[in-house]
Amino acid sequence: MEQIQLDQLAARLEGAFGDATPFTARELAQEDIDVLQRVFEDDGYRVYLQDQVNRQIIKDYLINAVMLGHVPEQELAAIAEQMTSREGRASLSLQMLMSGVEQADELVSRADSRPLSRLKPDTGRPSYIKLIEN
Repeated sequence: MEQIQLDQLAARLEGAFGDATPFTARELAQEDIDVLQRVFEDDGYRVYLQDQVNRQIIKDYLINAVMLGHVPEQELAAIAEQMTSREGRASLSLQMLMSGVEQADELVSRADSRPLSRLKPDTGRPSYIKLIEN
């Protein structure tokens, strides 16, 4: 079986995106750029940004599930508690990314709030995974 180098794969995918969209339409003074760089490089901002991405994934997924008739709107209350914590949102968004909207009823009906846990590498082989920070 071929070894997948996740860091190399992520770098290739990142390169395929092309240039990033500017986050402002107007010119910025150097002091503004300096402040933004400090903010964007801060770990707290990365956590905030990932949480915002998770919220968007959950919202888009559930809107699609309701609009396509896979889940009645009133059944969304079953996962409301899980959506209130950052860890719950991370777990939900991951499950949603790994399943089609057609499976939304299963996700909502089991509505467990089991926290995510780290996978343990196969002890027979060395780990070749390098975790990539968002």
